[in-house]
Amino acid sequence: MDIRIGNGYDVHALAEGLPLWLGGVQIESELGCIAHSDGDVAIHALCDALLGALALGDIGKHFPDTSDEFKGIDSKILLHRTMELVEKHGWRLGNADITIAMQRPKLASYIIRMRETLAEVMGVPVSAVSVKATTTEKLGFVGRSEGCEVFATVLLFSRE
Repeated sequence: MDIRIGNGYDVHALAEGLPLWLGGVQIESELGCIAHSDGDVAIHALCDALLGALALGDIGKHFPDTSDEFKGIDSKILLHRTMELVEKHGWRLGNADITIAMQRPKLASYIIRMRETLAEVMGVPVSAVSVKATTTEKLGFVGRSEGCEVFATVLLFSRE
């Protein structure tokens, strides 16, 4: 059986008065991500990991932020389309591991819903999706609440 590993990374600046979406879940926060789409930085990093595992480029190649088609789009749609590409190329998800770095708000109470939402969109069991949250101990742009960054790793198995 063939396997592939992919890593994804994304970052978005934060600003007051915008909605905050992470892992397909709206988070209660006074700060939200500045973005062309809904700004779900967790899903964007996950899509990059999936696309990277298949050497298909990155999220910007498939869903460019210069296209009106993707303005304000729900990132769960982008993840669903990415999973269609994974399946079309003969692969299936083994597991996904996502780490969200954000100083505030605290995300612990949202983790289960994020895992459930992502698993549903990707058509995998919740046990195949890990979401973790951390702060940067007030260091750097994340620590100053200027932005949010996410790291994602996926393992894909060939369907053959």
